Amino acid sequence: PNILQGPDTSPEVIERLRQSLQEGTYFEGSTVNYRKDGQPYTVEWNISPVRNHAGEITHFVSLQQDISSLVAAQKTTQLFAHVLNATGDGVLITDNRGTIEFVNKAFEKITGYGLAEVLGRNPSMFKSGEQDYDFYKDMWSTLKKGKSYKGTFVNRSKSNQLIYCDETITPLTDEANNITHYVSILRDKTARVLEEQKLRKMVRFDGLTGALTRSAGELALEKAYIQHRGEQLPMSIALADIDYFKQVNDQWGHSTGDAVLKTISSSMIATLRANDAVIRWGGEEFLLIFSGCDLEHGLLLAERCRLAVYNNDHGDIGPVTVSIGIGELQPNEALADLIERVDKALYSAKNAGRNQSRVSVVEQEA
Repeated sequence: PNILQGPDTSPEVIERLRQSLQEGTYFEGSTVNYRKDGQPYTVEWNISPVRNHAGEITHFVSLQQDISSLVAAQKTTQLFAHVLNATGDGVLITDNRGTIEFVNKAFEKITGYGLAEVLGRNPSMFKSGEQDYDFYKDMWSTLKKGKSYKGTFVNRSKSNQLIYCDETITPLTDEANNITHYVSILRDKTARVLEEQKLRKMVRFDGLTGALTRSAGELALEKAYIQHRGEQLPMSIALADIDYFKQVNDQWGHSTGDAVLKTISSSMIATLRANDAVIRWGGEEFLLIFSGCDLEHGLLLAERCRLAVYNNDHGDIGPVTVSIGIGELQPNEALADLIERVDKALYSAKNAGRNQSRVSVVEQEA
């Protein structure tokens, strides 16, 4: 049988074979043999000794199997796994029932879950609750048609952190066009999303006071105005200005002035309702939006803010107060005209002694 051997035949396996033959013991092994035309193939075989009545070995019986295709498939599978683990994108493979059969190293890194922790489980284990029933209904409707689904998924990692991924899920089918597996390729965009959220927050909220910025506040005003026109709801706004704020800065310094601004803004935000808005309109001036409030109820909210500000403890500085002008949007009145009226009411409160709210009342034509 050594005529089957060649350059890639394992010397170790052949030596073990010879030893078994000499000892008359069972042999099992695998190596590369060569056909008559010189082509290599991988063989797996066993050899059993045959004995006569006297116990003497008379023959050897060998059963051989060509496993070249199996070895090639295993090498392909190993290469496939190696390639998938080399990519930076996460890869998840499930059967047609959604049971996880494979995840690559990038997926483990993105989610924090190891392969052993997810095998046999369902991808629903990663759901964060941030996406509703309709989102997943649309996904499954697309997949069941044999089409790929692309979307941004908000999942939850093993450490309970939200992870944002652009994901493509593709159904795999057999020759009869039956879905056998689903392959999901996901690209982690969490860092980019968090950075964008941070930037949006910086644009939306004033870094010092936590109130809306002027630009974000103008959008909030426009939204309240549209709601007022569309739903016929009342809308009131107020301008609140800190009294003698320049003296605070001059006497105590700008860092103390900043602390006062932050405290006053926080107290007004805490006093108002969730659907109201506090906007840093100017240096020490705040615009307040009382959505769905007529003048009477808006005045009550404005007074609550004024008293909340007055009751703040600023240490050695003593009480700091605000003067407030308030007005209700009238039919067919422009926002700019309402703001101008409220601004005049604010200065009326200033001139009347400060630490008070003044209402801008529209005179009715005779």
